[in-house]
Amino acid sequence: MKTNINGLFERMANTVTNWTGSSVAFLTAFAVVLIWAVTGPVFHFSETWQLVINTGTTIVTFLMVFIIQKSQNKESKAIQLKLNELIAASRLASNRMVDIEDLTEDELNVLHKFYKKLSDESEKDVDIHNSHSIDAADDLQEEKNRAQTENRKAD
Repeated sequence: MKTNINGLFERMANTVTNWTGSSVAFLTAFAVVLIWAVTGPVFHFSETWQLVINTGTTIVTFLMVFIIQKSQNKESKAIQLKLNELIAASRLASNRMVDIEDLTEDELNVLHKFYKKLSDESEKDVDIHNSHSIDAADDLQEEKNRAQTENRKAD
């Protein structure tokens, strides 16, 4: 039963999202607002007349939030899967980046700072073919650590 409801909601969300993003939907909404505005004098711009548009737009907005979020979640997941496939297919890319969308905001901020630093370093390179990946940076850091350890032993 749950699968049927999810499938029905997904099909409905796709249909509504596609329709509401169309020119016809915009023109329909514009026509509703125009008709409402034109009927103002007929209803003497009463509170009920104002309440009609306020209630209608509130209900539509409330429902659209869920529809739009469902569509964005699906698109985001599809993009993440495509990116994961590209990372997995590239022998030079770090597989550690697969599935990072499950990290906390703080962990993502740490990665962002790291990539900002890599970007800054790559701008200094004359050769644009140099690799600046997490793995390359880790290898370089390990070399530095080994050199420091050897220097301490030598002292």
